[in-house]
Amino acid sequence: MSELVTGEAVALELRPARLPSRALAVLIDLVVAMVVYIAVTIALVAASASLDDAAQVALSIAAFLLVLVGGPIAVETLSHGRSLGKLAVGLRVVRDDGGPIRFRHALVRGAIGVVEILMTFGVVACIASLVSARGRRLGDVFAGTLVVRERVPVAPSGFVPPPPPWLAGRFSELDLSAVPDGLWLAIRQYLTRMHQLDPQVGWAMAERLASDLAARTGAPAPQGVPPGAYLAAVVQERQAREVRRSFGGATAAAGSSPAPGPGAVVGAPGGYPYAGVQPAAPSSPPPPVSYAVEAAPAVGYPGVPAVGTPSQESSEQVPPAVPPEGKPASGFVPPA
Repeated sequence: MSELVTGEAVALELRPARLPSRALAVLIDLVVAMVVYIAVTIALVAASASLDDAAQVALSIAAFLLVLVGGPIAVETLSHGRSLGKLAVGLRVVRDDGGPIRFRHALVRGAIGVVEILMTFGVVACIASLVSARGRRLGDVFAGTLVVRERVPVAPSGFVPPPPPWLAGRFSELDLSAVPDGLWLAIRQYLTRMHQLDPQVGWAMAERLASDLAARTGAPAPQGVPPGAYLAAVVQERQAREVRRSFGGATAAAGSSPAPGPGAVVGAPGGYPYAGVQPAAPSSPPPPVSYAVEAAPAVGYPGVPAVGTPSQESSEQVPPAVPPEGKPASGFVPPA
């Protein structure tokens, strides 16, 4: 990873391309250029058969410069740093400040590339790329450019376990505006890998992250709450706020948001129950509905009992509430 600083003092993290990928891109470009050069040469030989030797030599030199030198320069200028080979491998030429290249950058790279790639069969370019910390050849050094990777593999995001049910909604009044993105990323990475860590190391890391988070929010962690569970609860509260901010108003206006379950935290992923929220009773009993609950994996935090799987009885058919004959209906039915 290479950190570049723009003129506006903005740090850019770019992945410089290394020698194997650059060599493959150059090889693809050279194969395409040589095919075009051979085709142009055959056409010129057929068209200039009646000319003298000096004119034929001049035409061959012009064809060489036009196809093998001017072609790559024109392609990189028009495509803003993407040649055919670089497009196939997933590379791009950018300026040192991360911006797109212009004609002068492509011209310098192409002119020096004739010497370090064509005339020396790429030996000079390979040596310069191996010596450079960011894999730049001489043409990049003189032109002030850098070849970076555009297609960066993205690792699948790990599962962030939910907090214990008794912590859901407990941090709804917490001020999270001062927490930086780097701390959120560190907390998320810890939560996704906490079961892979040594218990003592994981506990110490959770305490350090919890203290940093408490210092940013201005409110200490509740007494008796393990640091891992505290971090998971705060992360869930942040996700709930993002959901409400992004979809809360639109779904409420459209009337398409599903009704929350009994005691569910509105907008919070996972919907853990907590006291104080009761569903509205419908006016008439609904038709019989089969309630099937899938078994969820047990989730545990250091110092907190694991949340077990639901019992077998929860997957059975639950009939609708029908009042006995001669007695008024209570108006309560199992929620849909």
